[in-house]
Amino acid sequence: MHMYLLGFIGVGNMGGALARAAVTATSPKQVVVANRTPDKAAALAQELGCTAADPKTLAATVKYIFLGVKPKDMAGCLEEIVPVLEHRDAGDFVLVSMAAGLDTAAIQALAGHPWPVIRLCPNTPVGIGRGLVAWCEKDTDPGQAETLIAAMAGAGVWDKCPEQLMDVASVLGGCTPAFTYMFIEALSDGAVAAGMPRAKALSYAAAAVEGAAALARADGRHPGALKDAVCSPGGSTIQGVLTLERSAFRAAAADAVIDAVERTKVMAK
Repeated sequence: MHMYLLGFIGVGNMGGALARAAVTATSPKQVVVANRTPDKAAALAQELGCTAADPKTLAATVKYIFLGVKPKDMAGCLEEIVPVLEHRDAGDFVLVSMAAGLDTAAIQALAGHPWPVIRLCPNTPVGIGRGLVAWCEKDTDPGQAETLIAAMAGAGVWDKCPEQLMDVASVLGGCTPAFTYMFIEALSDGAVAAGMPRAKALSYAAAAVEGAAALARADGRHPGALKDAVCSPGGSTIQGVLTLERSAFRAAAADAVIDAVERTKVMAK
């Protein structure tokens, strides 16, 4: 039986994005995809040049088994593949979970075995190699996590995170793209209202946000200092900053993170 390195059960937005990242650093011949709707897995396999299979076949033949299902569907997903995994050596595979709110102990409890688990909190930009992936591990063998990260290097930035912070990491990494898209859309709305064509407004807003984020990571100064450097006395930027402050822009952003973290914890119950 041919063995594969990476397998993805569930190829929705996140699972599909990670599968796309996988084939940039690993041969497509080492990647398998499966989905509740087989046609969806088959279409992605054709796009990526990898193999499509059913979940049980994937579970029998893959080293790193990505569980790309929603938290509420995790029990059912594991119930289907556990009988297959029970016939494999415990050190021969790793369960890789992306389910928000479910910690590594919960995955082991649902599986009914203390199998090695790596928990990921990725975001959708992994599909273009610009993602953020927070991760932690439980009961893994030495080198298993490192092998996975090397195979998935095309996803973007990987950062090991204490498990007690993973819910926060899942929000800050996973939800921020949605918040940012709202910001880009709002900026472009303002530009359109001021007379700029929509396509150009969206392009400018996205490029400006991308560049500002890159500078914030590269510069090392506090974001407040970077903001101050753009705000000339009596200028247009400080006027816009004051408008945002009157609308509680920063408080709204902070509250969005806090509320999303609380929701993540509720989802796991």
